[in-house]
Amino acid sequence: MSQPAGSAAAPTATAPALGSWSLLRSPAVAATAAAAGVDWICLDAQHGEHDDASVREVCTLLAGSGVAVLVRPPSNDAAWIGRALDAGAAGVVVPLVEDAREAAAAVAACHYPPRGRRSWGPLGGAYGRAVPSAREARARCAVMVETAGALERVEAIAAVDGLDEVFVGPFDLSLSLGREVGELVADPAPDAPLRRVVAACRRAGVTAGAFGVAPGHTRALLALGFTSVAFASDVSALGEGLARLRADAAQG
Repeated sequence: MSQPAGSAAAPTATAPALGSWSLLRSPAVAATAAAAGVDWICLDAQHGEHDDASVREVCTLLAGSGVAVLVRPPSNDAAWIGRALDAGAAGVVVPLVEDAREAAAAVAACHYPPRGRRSWGPLGGAYGRAVPSAREARARCAVMVETAGALERVEAIAAVDGLDEVFVGPFDLSLSLGREVGELVADPAPDAPLRRVVAACRRAGVTAGAFGVAPGHTRALLALGFTSVAFASDVSALGEGLARLRADAAQG
């Protein structure tokens, strides 16, 4: 078992990276999110509508915007990861990683030999973008801890060489633990599951990220020590924004 979160060193004071989760297969919607000032945007090809074509379109549209485009592939699949990076994604958020071996496989898929196993084939030149050399390429690799088994092995996962981030999916993790997601996020215990993830990331020197797209979750996750949080999705922003505007109009 890990040490309690309270035993970990205090994090360096830096501004959190707040991102948007993209479920809709619309480059225009993704560009609107980027223009709103988000730090990063993740295109969801696991549960969202994104595919090869939309990933290429969004990466081309947002090239040079300063907003990092990440992709969640459908699974920990080297071919899918390579295609996302070839399209110009800054990195990937790999779902349902269970142990250090699977995390190492995700890292290897993100890097060219001799560090990894990524095959050469970037598409940037086809869209008028400069393509970094294999030596210069630096893809960001985040892996998702979403199950009770992964939580038990989170220290080993976070310590994998070359890993950049452990990203928590609190909805799936709560299902696996048999708990309500709100209870999981609000758990104040020193050895609470989410505190354990943050502590493991601090010790390993990697980013602790999380999906916070629910009322109050982002603030709670930031308070726990997560430093990269998805605070909204395009679907939630559209639905909540329209509901609010309609309510305002009805009062008019």
